[in-house]
Amino acid sequence: MPQRDVVFPAGRQALYEKNRYSPALRSNGFLFVSGQVGSRPDGSPEPDLEAQVRLAFDNLNAILRAAGCTFDDVVDVTLFLVDPESTFDTVWKVLPDYWGEAPHPTLTGIGVTWLYGFRFEIKVIAKLPEPA
Repeated sequence: MPQRDVVFPAGRQALYEKNRYSPALRSNGFLFVSGQVGSRPDGSPEPDLEAQVRLAFDNLNAILRAAGCTFDDVVDVTLFLVDPESTFDTVWKVLPDYWGEAPHPTLTGIGVTWLYGFRFEIKVIAKLPEPA
């Protein structure tokens, strides 16, 4: 099996090792990022939904930075929302602060019943910048 090219954001490696998954993998010019939630440094959920969404984006951006990317390199987004009817408006209010300018990435939104105590999760695929 080929060696996986794992990307770890600064300061969170222990959390990923504890939960036994990689935050992101580089493969064939793309970065595949695991779902990011609004977790505090100890892994617990941020209780306020808007702050949780912002923290999820901050956690995502830390991984993108560690791989030499920004959100502008993201080509595909999957959002997971617990109780989308009550969370959608808050999530949609926060997105423009992180989303950037058009053209925007593709988007799939999925309503779920459980996210390990969280109410929002974002998973992305980014195109890695070409080497100089």
